[in-house]
Amino acid sequence: MAKRELPGHIAAALAGAGGATDSAGQPWAGRSLEGDGNPLHQFDKDDGKPDAGYTAALEALVAGKGTEAEVVASLATARVYVAIIATLGEEAESEHGLTADKEADLALVTLTAPDGRKALPVFSSVDSLSRWHPQARPVAVYAPRAALSAVAEEAQLLVIDPGSDMTFVVRRPATWALAQQREWVPSYTDGSLTAIVSDAAAAQPAVRQVQLSAAGGVASRTADGTLVSGGGAGPELRVTLQLVPGLAQEDVQTVAAALQRSLAAHPEFVERVDSLELKITR
Repeated sequence: MAKRELPGHIAAALAGAGGATDSAGQPWAGRSLEGDGNPLHQFDKDDGKPDAGYTAALEALVAGKGTEAEVVASLATARVYVAIIATLGEEAESEHGLTADKEADLALVTLTAPDGRKALPVFSSVDSLSRWHPQARPVAVYAPRAALSAVAEEAQLLVIDPGSDMTFVVRRPATWALAQQREWVPSYTDGSLTAIVSDAAAAQPAVRQVQLSAAGGVASRTADGTLVSGGGAGPELRVTLQLVPGLAQEDVQTVAAALQRSLAAHPEFVERVDSLELKITR
């Protein structure tokens, strides 16, 4: 029987892959990439399915039995996937006359949110990533590490499972809290912010009362239209100002602008609040 030859492109790939040994000359035979002794594969037993804690927290939120803060808290220990895409940097011709990749770059995929901010897509499972971008490579990381990547990429949002049945957006303050591995308190339940806003409003004699609550941007919807009380992209904090009666419209605008300037200059407020909705009543 005549000897069968490998197709040229396969032979070229094998010839450039180091053969039976790695680049250091060590044989591949007998090696295992599994086990606690392998420092390169933290998730070598990973099945690619969503983290159970995150899934439970998200299902509770959708069912109206959980909170946005509980979903973010579940991410503190959750394994997620970031999407990596290989882009050709330089081509070269092999000794077999075939064009091959000489250099390739791996790029972290980012998105632009509707409000223009940069966002990092993150996926709870390999399937959700593959459905969103079939050519992307999944890289397993803990969610706090993904949050660090978002900060490094100057992304202000984490978007979990874009295009899925339930997309959950982690806004900037929560992303920073994850990256720093500390608890996140939503601005609309943060009692310390009430004092900050009240102090700023006290400088405006026309303000009679201040109230903080969750804004409409906190909510999101599932793919089938179910309203969910969390996971939205913002604005997440509503400041309601009750003003004295009889003010002209230009006076109302002056009070609102002065309060916004004061809050924008307060470092703690800026750190804890992603986006603000101001409501005026008289």
